[in-house]
Amino acid sequence: MSVLKRPILTEKATALSNLGKYVFEVSKTANKIEIANAIEKVYGVKVASVDTMRSIGRKKSRMSRGKAISGITSTYKKAIVTLKAGEIIDIYSDIA
Repeated sequence: MSVLKRPILTEKATALSNLGKYVFEVSKTANKIEIANAIEKVYGVKVASVDTMRSIGRKKSRMSRGKAISGITSTYKKAIVTLKAGEIIDIYSDIA
């Protein structure tokens, strides 16, 4: 199973990329060392630090045909990867 699942491309993540920080969704069981090694292997850059956080799933509901449908969003783990000075990752090159 891969440590890196996908890059997170939101407005806040794009603003962080200007500072040399990139946001990825990672495996729930991955630690900071595994994440740093995976980033260095996949993108060929040097990682300065890794910060992780868990986004807990929350309850959501909506109306459908007069009935309320309830559910819960998925819990996932995010990693904010800070690269060494001068290093960049071109995330948008993979999107085609």
